[in-house]
Amino acid sequence: MGVLIFLLKTYMVFLMLFLFLYLIRHYFFTLNRALGKQRLYYQDVLDEDLPTVSVLVPMHNEEKVARHILDLLIASDYPKEKLEIIPINDHSTDKTKEILNEYAQKHPFIKPLHRYGDLPRGKQNGLNDALKIAKGEVIIVYDADYLPPKGQIRILATAFKDPQVGAVMGRVVPINAGKNLLTRLLDMERSGGYQVDQQARYNLNLIPQFGGTVGGFRKNLVVNLGGFDARILAEDTELTYKLYLNGYKVAYANSAECYEEAPEDWNVRARQLRRWSRGHNQVMFKYLLPTLLSKKLSFWQKVDGLLLLTVYMQPFMIFLGLLDSLLLFFLGEMEITSSYLFLLFIFAHNSFGNFAPFFEVGTALVLDGVMERVFLLPLMFFEFIFNIIYASLGFIDALIDLIMKRTVIWQKTERFRNV
Repeated sequence: MGVLIFLLKTYMVFLMLFLFLYLIRHYFFTLNRALGKQRLYYQDVLDEDLPTVSVLVPMHNEEKVARHILDLLIASDYPKEKLEIIPINDHSTDKTKEILNEYAQKHPFIKPLHRYGDLPRGKQNGLNDALKIAKGEVIIVYDADYLPPKGQIRILATAFKDPQVGAVMGRVVPINAGKNLLTRLLDMERSGGYQVDQQARYNLNLIPQFGGTVGGFRKNLVVNLGGFDARILAEDTELTYKLYLNGYKVAYANSAECYEEAPEDWNVRARQLRRWSRGHNQVMFKYLLPTLLSKKLSFWQKVDGLLLLTVYMQPFMIFLGLLDSLLLFFLGEMEITSSYLFLLFIFAHNSFGNFAPFFEVGTALVLDGVMERVFLLPLMFFEFIFNIIYASLGFIDALIDLIMKRTVIWQKTERFRNV
């Protein structure tokens, strides 16, 4: 019994120190974004020698949104002689195939890729097949529900004038934020993640994350690095680490806003979050040690990279911490130490530290000029509990994947837009 109590108390101390690192991270990023020197993107680069671009749009049963994104890509101001659009029809059973063929007949630069039969489903598999036929030097990826502005492809492609840039990422903004409470909370979460987190990491030359949509990468570079791992759901996170471990970087364009459809149903959000957590933790298991041992990364890039890798493991660790504290309570062993300094640390963390992510989101809302949404911040606590549950389930999925070597199955996020 004594050994068990020692282990339970040791885990609680470890968890507090682990969460303290994220506390520092949140506050440091927020203060950098609010008060620090901001790193500019390449928007002032004027060069008509633009690269050829292939826009890939993975689709599975996307009849609700297919026409919207194709119409906007056609309206892009990117030179059509340097542009091709490859919608990837991945085993659709609705009218997606017919819609894509209709657009291909009218526009020769739209070249659908239809995937049926025994070909494995999934975004990473569709991208790998599309890379085999894409002619562009640069690949830009959009999810099917996204609404890209007219000049965005040009903005994203400009970053590749820098030879060290392996990928570029724009900003994602929910277009249906006012639909209900869930979409409002997700909009706030997105704001904090991009307006503060991504921009601060870009400012500090750390590791901005390629998000798999509203972004692009060098085709030949990714092909030479082996393409996308079919066993990993988070192909975007994996590409981020592949690039940095091979001496390249990700540029972040905060001004390159693209509009998405956020989930409007809690069950749909639960499945999406669980899939994200599962994929991200698959990447964590694969790249944790290589990141730690890399000679291409600076010390602070390693610190940021490790914290980014474990961000979806954090909810599971918090869940274990809750169980740990319950066991200690019923065993009558809640006193971990009699040190007043440690008790002061716990008090400060519980009051000041737990506010850190909300401070980050609040700062992002102020920067976005939507200060009235700050009043919804207390409600994000309930989303926090929701995230712990489903991100923890995703971690367990990834752990089982690692142990059982099972095949991953892609689950598409349901669309809510009216046709």
